[in-house]
Amino acid sequence: MRLTNEQHQIISSILRKYFGDHTLILLFGSRVDDMAKGGDIDLYIEPEITDPDAIVLAKLKTMAEIHLALGDQKIDLVINRRKNDILPIYQVAKKTGIPL
Repeated sequence: MRLTNEQHQIISSILRKYFGDHTLILLFGSRVDDMAKGGDIDLYIEPEITDPDAIVLAKLKTMAEIHLALGDQKIDLVINRRKNDILPIYQVAKKTGIPL
């Protein structure tokens, strides 16, 4: 996994702060490949919160706080608010992702 321990802790704590302590968080994409270079931070979550408006607000606050903490990094946040949805991106994230 190509995140530092500090980045890992920052991302996890911020996501749990806004989406709930029992939120599933997976890092997927190029950052799970130790041999790759660069790449954005792709995050898949299954939030504890369920209200659509609360999820939108949580995403905005999360992205702002992560950018303040980590600087100018491209971050993609994939949110599966219905845990039984099986969109292809969800399947890839769950199959290849690493829990944070």
